Amino acid sequence: MFTGIVEELGEVVGKDELPDAARFVIRGPVVTSDAGHGDSIAVNGVCLTVVEVLPDGAFSADVMAETLNRSSLAAVEVGGRVNLERAAAVNSRLGGHIVQGHVDGTGAVIARSPSENWEVVRVSLPDTLSRYVVEKGSITVDGISLTVSGLGSDWFEVSLIPTTLGLTTLGSAPVGTPVNLEVDVIAKYVERLLGERDR
Repeated sequence: MFTGIVEELGEVVGKDELPDAARFVIRGPVVTSDAGHGDSIAVNGVCLTVVEVLPDGAFSADVMAETLNRSSLAAVEVGGRVNLERAAAVNSRLGGHIVQGHVDGTGAVIARSPSENWEVVRVSLPDTLSRYVVEKGSITVDGISLTVSGLGSDWFEVSLIPTTLGLTTLGSAPVGTPVNLEVDVIAKYVERLLGERDR
């Protein structure tokens, strides 16, 4: 479980392509400072399991084909920057919202509207996810807990403060960049429960 508060920008320093998977090596000295084998680290919003903690603040993680097909991690190459967050501790503050690290789908940055002190970013929204997104609700974009500030039938907008612009990949993502999306899990549970009740 995560909160969507990115702890650091990591760097992909290795990527081995396998027939039905990939092994990533990612440098992130903050998230590896207390990490061990089997720990969970969110990489661009995807919950990955640490295989090995390596020298120089790096860790390795295996990504199976299912995850590569459902997320934007397949497009991440060596030298790419990624948002990193350790799993939340039970006694920590919930700074963002409940994030599982289970990507529901992908969108793409389709517009950026800079202002003096913030920037509005518009992201495409797959039809299969649109019913879970509401204005002023929470959504996770590449592992970042954000508030929906605008909403259309096939897009949503988020307004990024300087901290988010400077400390996450979304701050410099050009138009066309694919992003991982995770909708609020509570909305999915409510839909399921109401569906069962109406049967």
